[in-house]
Amino acid sequence: MIAIFLGQVLMSVNVAALPISLSGMIDSFDATPTEVSTGIVTYGLVVAALVMTGAKLGQRFGWVVVYRVVIVVFAAATVLMFLAPTVWVMVTAQGLAGAAAAIVVPALVALIAENYRGEQQATAVGSLGSARAGSGVTAFLLGGILGTYAGWRPVWMILTALAVVVFVLSFRLRSDTADRSVEIDVVGALLIGLAIVCLTMGFNNLNDWGAFLAADDAPFAILGVSPALLLLVVGVVLGQLFFVWTRRRAALGRTPLISLDVVGSKSERSAVYALFVVVALEAALNFTVPLYIQVVQGNTPLATSVAMIPFNLTVFAAAMVVVRFYKRFSPRDIALVSFVLTTAALIWLAFVVTNNWETPATIVGLIIFGAGQGALVTLLFNVLVTSSPKHLAGDVGSLRGTTQNLASAVGTALAGAMLVGVLGLVLANTMASSSLPESLRKEAGLDNSNFVSNDDLRGTLEQTSATPEQIDDAVRINSDARLRALKIGFLAFAAASALAVVPVRNLPRFDPREIPDPCPERTA
Repeated sequence: MIAIFLGQVLMSVNVAALPISLSGMIDSFDATPTEVSTGIVTYGLVVAALVMTGAKLGQRFGWVVVYRVVIVVFAAATVLMFLAPTVWVMVTAQGLAGAAAAIVVPALVALIAENYRGEQQATAVGSLGSARAGSGVTAFLLGGILGTYAGWRPVWMILTALAVVVFVLSFRLRSDTADRSVEIDVVGALLIGLAIVCLTMGFNNLNDWGAFLAADDAPFAILGVSPALLLLVVGVVLGQLFFVWTRRRAALGRTPLISLDVVGSKSERSAVYALFVVVALEAALNFTVPLYIQVVQGNTPLATSVAMIPFNLTVFAAAMVVVRFYKRFSPRDIALVSFVLTTAALIWLAFVVTNNWETPATIVGLIIFGAGQGALVTLLFNVLVTSSPKHLAGDVGSLRGTTQNLASAVGTALAGAMLVGVLGLVLANTMASSSLPESLRKEAGLDNSNFVSNDDLRGTLEQTSATPEQIDDAVRINSDARLRALKIGFLAFAAASALAVVPVRNLPRFDPREIPDPCPERTA
């Protein structure tokens, strides 16, 4: 179990350490927050695009053998992160890490299905959720301390050492034998991979390229329409073609990239929708809070860690504790209560958040959101695992990986695009009533709707003819406008959380404690 647990830790610490390292990477690479966030998006994009193919590779060549190989690949990615001289090398390293994670994610589920039964199995499944949450706590603490006193790079050297430990422990795992008869659906892999790339790129560039009409920075335009919108449309079409192709391939008796039996019922599809929403919300929050604390307020990574520890600790605890409620409450009831908690917490944060993240009111909001989020990730994953027979465990793992990583990429991209867009509107409204001369606004960059730290803004203005009063006014505008944008962002997140109640109503009322053995009619 340690080898499986630490495999999840590797993936989760890598992702969680990226936001906490935001300011360090911006300074190190002389890049913008949006460029650095591309690394987060790239990791999620690559995992989501390749995880279904990764599941088939594991079935064809054997889960343990493939698991060992990709752990080595992941270790190489962490070394590249440590040495990265530019932001684009960092993005490349995250793409490589994502390719490794695309196989690790389904492998973890398949290895649990092979190595555990009964109550141990339920605990093992829950441990993946707790490992993910616990890794967030570790990454924020480790990244915060090292980022403040030693820089952001040492975190990835620690991950390299941990990957070596996982590789050694993997020799104690038991796995099914390789099945050389498993086919890899190349056409299906291309369709779903391109669909995910188009969707993620579309969401990630909504702000730069325009939501509807093409902006000046757009690489091209067709009849004046934004490339971002076109990519979203193409992504949806390719996704539909993937499902048509998969059904056709299964009808012909050939092995599809993923068995659609894992989403064959309404409850399974509802679990996927709900899982997408809650992971996207978590990604949005994990990007938004460090962005504000480090970039706008100019605080250290350690300050970000302190602010986010209550949230991450609660997610960790909720992911472990929710397993104990399975015998008393149905998945539907637990999920409804959990989404009520996340919605209420986000609304609360929108009204109480200030420039000081350590206030009791803010901490309470983060704790409540963490309780709902941690319970949901473990519960919904368990619903998917329990709804399918053991021989489809790899497909369930690939579905989980696709959903979570696409949601993480989309959540991060949408949070960035939405906050920048809202910030532009807030700044335009604030500037209309400001006494700052227009020339000074442009010189200071206040007409730029990207996120700028107060310290950088003050340093820029001190090199101009601005008076001390004007500098103070500009810094106040910078803080107030970005705080208002953040509050509006929290309300938007709350609306998304509330809408997730609709699919949750279709979740089952069974007791999700064990991955069932294959039924004769489904294995014949």
